Amino acid sequence: MRIHPIQTGTVAVKARQQAGRGPGPLRLVNTLRDEHWTEPLPILAWLVEHPEGLIVVDTGETARTAENGYFPSWHPYFRLGVRERVAPEQEIGPQIARLGFSTDHVRWVVLTHLHTDHAGGLAHFPNSEFLVTRTELEQASGTLGKLRGYLPHRWPQWFSPTRVDFTDIPLGPVSATRSLTSAGDVVLLSTPGHTPGHMSVAVDLDDQLVILAGDASYTQQLMLDGTADGVTNDPATANVTLTALRTLARSRPTVYLPSHDPASQDRLAAMQLATEAGTLALAPTAH
Repeated sequence: MRIHPIQTGTVAVKARQQAGRGPGPLRLVNTLRDEHWTEPLPILAWLVEHPEGLIVVDTGETARTAENGYFPSWHPYFRLGVRERVAPEQEIGPQIARLGFSTDHVRWVVLTHLHTDHAGGLAHFPNSEFLVTRTELEQASGTLGKLRGYLPHRWPQWFSPTRVDFTDIPLGPVSATRSLTSAGDVVLLSTPGHTPGHMSVAVDLDDQLVILAGDASYTQQLMLDGTADGVTNDPATANVTLTALRTLARSRPTVYLPSHDPASQDRLAAMQLATEAGTLALAPTAH
């Protein structure tokens, strides 16, 4: 197997979105009030070459975000909390073609969650099977989905994903999983927190486990520190997920790759393990 990082432009968010403060819904209020922005962060998707077929994890963002009216101006998050830059050639379809593959040959598209910077490129994969957790699809659909910050009205009309229900067969400390491949070497992990239906993808390379973590945390260090982000309404659940991911990184060699971590691509190239960030950082904390 081989894993290719695909950067579909950049996103800047409030610094407090990466490391949140406050209980429940107040975290988002505190985030939007923050006057400090992050540097432009990568919007990463991943292409996995697998003997059973090509696998894409997240579709990145679309260049259409530059169009006037693409984001709902009435929504405070899109008005106050995000700045994206995506050129047409940075969309996932053209980038997969430059790697020498065709989107028509992608068997599975796994969506860690349905926020637009992870699902903006859906239209490039009309022939693929999409996998989304049942909880995430329920959270993101319809008018309530729009209020929660999703853009279901931007999904292609043909978008009809397979709903993922997890089994109770654990992968180490992660209790809810589902094997994607028949070989059992690509496993979907339930990692709620950032959103209620968030999942990550574990790719087993025998000597190392690669976790394509979506937004389980914004950086590896925030996972190691046990710091929940500033948009979750459920920091307690996020902290349970982060604890499980830290424990997994202790239990076997793990390369941890969040979608907006500027160091993710370099860590993948070097196959740098999470534990190499230091054992002290692996001590569980709560925020």
